[in-house]
Amino acid sequence: MVMAVKKLTMCNNVLVVFLLLGLWVCSVSASVSYDSKAITINGQRRILISGSIHYPRSSPEMWPDLIQKAKEGGLDVIQTYVFWNGHEPSPGKYYFEGNYDLVKFVKLVKQAGLYLHLRIGPYVCAEWNFGGFPVWLKYIPGINFRTDNGPFKAQMQRFTTKIVNMMKAEGLFESQGGPIILSQIENEYGPMEYELGAPGQAYTKWAASMAVGLGTGVPWVMCKQDDAPDPVINTCNGFYCDYFSPNKPYKPKMWTEAWTGWFTEFGGAVPYRPAEDLAFSVARFIQKGGSYINYYMYHGGTNFGRTAGGPFIATSYDYDAPLDEYGLLRQPKWGHLKDLHRAIKLCEPALVSGDPAVIPLGNYQEAHVFKSKSGACAAFLANYNQRSFSKVAFGNMHYNLPPWSISILPDCKNTVYNTARVGAQSAQMKMVPVPMHGGFSWQAYSEETDSEGDNTFTMVGLLEQINTTRDVTDYLWYMTDVNLDPSEGFLRSGEYPILNVLSAGHALHVFVNGQLSGTAYGSLEFPKLTFSQGVKMRAGINKISLLSIAVGLPNVGPHFETWNAGILGPVTLNGLNEGRRDLSWQKWSYKIGLKGEAMSLHSLSGSSSVEWTQGAFVSRRQPLMWYKTTFNAPAGNSPLALDMGSMGKGQVWINGQSVGRYWPAYKASGTCGFCDYAGTFNEKKCLSNCGEASQRWYHVPQSWLKPTGNLLVVFEEWGGDPNGISLVRREVDSVCADIYEWQPNLMNYMMQSSGKVNKPLRPKAHLACGPGQKISFIKFASFGTPEGACGNYHQGSCHAFHSYDAFNRLCVGQNWCSVTVAPEMFGGDPCPNVMKKLAVEAVCS
Repeated sequence: MVMAVKKLTMCNNVLVVFLLLGLWVCSVSASVSYDSKAITINGQRRILISGSIHYPRSSPEMWPDLIQKAKEGGLDVIQTYVFWNGHEPSPGKYYFEGNYDLVKFVKLVKQAGLYLHLRIGPYVCAEWNFGGFPVWLKYIPGINFRTDNGPFKAQMQRFTTKIVNMMKAEGLFESQGGPIILSQIENEYGPMEYELGAPGQAYTKWAASMAVGLGTGVPWVMCKQDDAPDPVINTCNGFYCDYFSPNKPYKPKMWTEAWTGWFTEFGGAVPYRPAEDLAFSVARFIQKGGSYINYYMYHGGTNFGRTAGGPFIATSYDYDAPLDEYGLLRQPKWGHLKDLHRAIKLCEPALVSGDPAVIPLGNYQEAHVFKSKSGACAAFLANYNQRSFSKVAFGNMHYNLPPWSISILPDCKNTVYNTARVGAQSAQMKMVPVPMHGGFSWQAYSEETDSEGDNTFTMVGLLEQINTTRDVTDYLWYMTDVNLDPSEGFLRSGEYPILNVLSAGHALHVFVNGQLSGTAYGSLEFPKLTFSQGVKMRAGINKISLLSIAVGLPNVGPHFETWNAGILGPVTLNGLNEGRRDLSWQKWSYKIGLKGEAMSLHSLSGSSSVEWTQGAFVSRRQPLMWYKTTFNAPAGNSPLALDMGSMGKGQVWINGQSVGRYWPAYKASGTCGFCDYAGTFNEKKCLSNCGEASQRWYHVPQSWLKPTGNLLVVFEEWGGDPNGISLVRREVDSVCADIYEWQPNLMNYMMQSSGKVNKPLRPKAHLACGPGQKISFIKFASFGTPEGACGNYHQGSCHAFHSYDAFNRLCVGQNWCSVTVAPEMFGGDPCPNVMKKLAVEAVCS
């Protein structure tokens, strides 16, 4: 049954009851419904543009600006997961404060005039620690995650009901006048169900029934779930979803995750996705009848603290999103998508009215034409060829289509947008050191390597790490003694015995008699590791201390809750007189966490509880060192970060709040180079940072800082140099425009449609620096046939010699400016009968 029909029936039933009482009242139980064309809100079918912003991945002070920029970018909806482990860190103990203040976030979305899609899950994946599940869930007797299991279903229903009731109590569902128009139960469960078979199918039906029974008054969705039971809508996630069709003809075609990029992993190159291809994928989805698109992510943000999953997911969750990790516009992606959204909205009356007619225009070209009964007409002209331009005939006109592009014609005549023609400005960003009057003044404290004491315990054999630590810390010490006879041959030969340690991951530091003997670590693809190298040992008792380090719990995969970490062995010592000695089943002492963690050295009170050293000792590159300093907040409102490029691996805190894990010593592997937007995209296609740190800069929210006396604490595992750490601002370095003289222009179309102009207007180059900045000089300008890209332009064979004049006159000294792209602005036509364009780069300061 279609939900719109259910709504009408319920309304009529209520009306009959009240009429008998003499009251003219109709209590509508739901004002959000759906049919095959679209989601309907208050009786109106809508093409909805959405974007994911996860509230814990930014500070509450950032939320209003992020939401406003999303609105300015043309979004109708904000989408977010609900993060169970953040809200219920221990059973029955709830937390909804700080950056976990879900109600505040939802209300801010409403204040901005936007809708919200609440993806309760409560499994979220999201590269988030343990997929969003609290670790204590794992230890409930008889539990088995995400299947037809009584203990799990009871806990899942309890938390889901908790969230739904909280939203109801605040009147936040659209049926109550709130902004929430959609909810999601489970998340990408289809592949898991396939693995499990019948128990998975039963669980899917149960989850859908449980969610619908909560009576939210808005539709529920299940993404990547082909058998989502009615009335739940199944939806698509991926880089492309034009191929997708819902499982029933009366459900709308929805794309809950249009991936704007990809996540960063420690040790991996940084992925990015060209704006042209992202726009192409969205336009292609719309032309195939899609009516809801959500960008995952629209703002990725930061995995503060130990929230990153994986393992090996980086602290930055930038995701190459339209709003970068710091909340700044990523140009041209933000602007190019904004133009796309405006073009789609112009087509909305035709798009929601009927199925398109598909007209072949060539071997790789076709038109999708939408018409409404009222006469609205919209067309999408597509060229799927990855290499060649195409000139196609449509209607009574001809259109030039760049490779791998779609042109949008909101009146079936005039092109207002092409996915491969970027009219929005581009921007180069920079990280500018904040003047600190000599830099940070550091003090140091050495972490113990032989840390047996009151908090240690001894067992025979090797323990799994997560079951031992319950994830209260990344660190677990494994300590044992090795007694060697003075007659050992290696003591005379000088050849050290070989220590072999097999670990389920994720990283390992090996100390022998208090000295670091070596390090080993895995990767996202291969988290398990092996340490095998010679270690310096002596006659008598030798202390072996193994520091096993977790780098986030897994967040995806069948039964990921059963995956192991830590040293599971065997641990052997080779090269002794006896040959090979197995240490695995001797007595081991264990200590959960670090002494510095137990003393809360990262906090304002804990840091003053020990004696710190300073001077030359600080600059020595030593493992297991705590460092602290204080600093005053810099002037201005630019986003801030810590440059940790001089450090190895560890964690960092400001005023007791965890910025997250850092690991700049893990250099990015991969193949980086030129990336053509044309052709099918995947997460390995376009990469940066090869051979460099996967992440060098670590976001520090402005709201975390006090005017003076901010405490910065660093725990370094490997032996970095804290004197190289600096506080930096993220600012716009330069802005660029790259526009053809007769490029499709949406504003031009709207002015002609309104009758304000009678002939096409020339496009304009718009340049805007960041807040508080001005254009200091014009680095490059050429009207003609310039070549290259922003940051690397050069003149072509045709160049107007007065290209700089208009920009020097109109732009220098201004925060923003616009210049018409016309020959008369640049001293005349430098090459008649040639299609020209303008390329300009302006430096901001």
